[in-house]
Amino acid sequence: MLKNVEAVIFDLDGTLIDSMWMWKSIDIDYLGRYGIAMPDDLQKQIEGMSFSETAEYFKERFQIPDSLDQIKSDWNRMAWDKYLNEVPLKDGVVEFLEHLKMFGIPMGIATSNSRELVDLIIEKHGIKKYFTTIRTSCEVAKGKPSPDIYLLVAKDLGVHPDRCLVFEDVLQGIMAGKNANMKVCAVYDEYSDLQEKEKRDLADYFVYSMKEVLDM
Repeated sequence: MLKNVEAVIFDLDGTLIDSMWMWKSIDIDYLGRYGIAMPDDLQKQIEGMSFSETAEYFKERFQIPDSLDQIKSDWNRMAWDKYLNEVPLKDGVVEFLEHLKMFGIPMGIATSNSRELVDLIIEKHGIKKYFTTIRTSCEVAKGKPSPDIYLLVAKDLGVHPDRCLVFEDVLQGIMAGKNANMKVCAVYDEYSDLQEKEKRDLADYFVYSMKEVLDM
């Protein structure tokens, strides 16, 4: 998997940390404030969107009266305690990051989450030191499946896209990596369990945890 790879880029939620489960409950609670039941298709519709794109989608679809900044601030506040106290690293993450560091392979994060929550969780788990660059989709023109975020991180790392390996847990993210002409390893996550066959078909590799990569 690491043959001819000069840099590794990770998604965050569902890939490095076990956090996808909590966003559905936050969406339910947030829409409940306005007396709106969460539609069944919501999670699929917003998958891959940047934090800002998601706020715009909510404001338009559900006619939320608050500003985009207020919507994002409310989400950060609702997620903060969960990220601080209930969101663990996924199995084998630290061991794999150490392995890459030992072999001098630079690493980056390309995430759709907010910068505030990204900084919180990587500081909490002590993994910030492994990453040369950390970018959010709010810093590029379009979120995933657009390749923009992955191309930006590759540029930061000074590595050509076809020499990058991406780790992603959802279809829109896998598509973003492939659209950037990078090799992609799909990562199992309970949240996207029903997408496993599609993830396997689309990605170059599939693993249930980072420990599998080390075993390879």
